[in-house]
Amino acid sequence: MNPIYEKLLACEKSVRAKTDFVPRVALVLGSGLGDYANQMKVEATVDYKDIEGFPVSTAPGHVGRFVFGYVGETPVVCMQGRIHYYEGYELSDVVLPIRLMAKLGAKVLFLTNASGGIATGFKAGDLMLITDHIASLMPSPLRGENISELGVRFPDMSHIYDDKLQQLVRKKSVELSVPVKEGVYIQTRGPQYESPAEINAYRIMGADAVGMSTAVEAIAARHMGMRIVGISCVSNLAAGISPTPLSEEEVLEAGKKVAETFTELVSGVIGEL
Repeated sequence: MNPIYEKLLACEKSVRAKTDFVPRVALVLGSGLGDYANQMKVEATVDYKDIEGFPVSTAPGHVGRFVFGYVGETPVVCMQGRIHYYEGYELSDVVLPIRLMAKLGAKVLFLTNASGGIATGFKAGDLMLITDHIASLMPSPLRGENISELGVRFPDMSHIYDDKLQQLVRKKSVELSVPVKEGVYIQTRGPQYESPAEINAYRIMGADAVGMSTAVEAIAARHMGMRIVGISCVSNLAAGISPTPLSEEEVLEAGKKVAETFTELVSGVIGEL
């Protein structure tokens, strides 16, 4: 058996020993957005450290646990803290949580993150619907022997972010009077923030926001046939645009400021799934 798949099955067995909750939606909470889990009707929690062979999140503001429960009537598994490539993990470990949530039953993946705004007119606190991404700066999470139990060797990436789910976000944005911008997200390796020259290059490539997560998770999810929607919280203006040095404190603070509107929008969307 493929060792990556074997590890996935071991993690699934470990979680199932703690809860039999079957989610429909998997929600990944980005930096500064972890408090959203407090809005859920919680049925069970499982710390990453208590799952056999599971990577542990070390990023600031990431609690490091799965929260199982309901948003409205929708059964959800929420990642309160994600795994990043810059933490030193292999990409197979970075996307392991996504694959695990799918194995537990989730059909829809709701990705969120904190990002640096590149597009003209973006400001800290904006929410951006991710319409597409650029992942070519990262190694592929599908590199190596294909795990046929999960998906095909060459999965199509024409529509990574589900068109109908994007329409649902737009609809809820209007209903709730929560402004949402739209754009392309680019993932970098980190942990250093980008240089002004790099940001200029990303702008030329077509990126509207930049961060250190999300794209590889979306690839792994599409490989498994999940439907994906993504919202990015613009926590700061990117290097060369921002008049001040970038810091992790700024990212976490922006998450707190946008928490109310973020909660409204995410809950509204998940409630209709």
